[in-house]
Amino acid sequence: PYYVDLNQRLFLQASLHSSDQNLTLFVDTCIASPDPNNFKTLTYNLIRSGCIKDSTYDPINSSRSDVARFAFNAFSFVHRYPSVYLQCELVVCQEKDYSSRCYQGCINRFKRDVGS
Repeated sequence: PYYVDLNQRLFLQASLHSSDQNLTLFVDTCIASPDPNNFKTLTYNLIRSGCIKDSTYDPINSSRSDVARFAFNAFSFVHRYPSVYLQCELVVCQEKDYSSRCYQGCINRFKRDVGS
């Protein structure tokens, strides 16, 4: 566990370890939950489908494409849960493949109306 105060700034980094130097890393989704085994019921989105959902979420540029960094302010779930767990989904793409998910940024997925 990593103990922090409420609203303390947290910095996270993910690194890709590969012999292929032409890969890039993209943070697609990060979800918080008070239960490490349940990221469906009581959750909070920091970023979803590349779209920032938390006003304190801050992507941090890295000089290396195989490193993804971001920061956000620590929070609690209604002061009833002592811990917050993160589950993040990252995407690995070929560097400079501008048609890949890594270069599409925020993707808003709208639900379709099925009609009558």
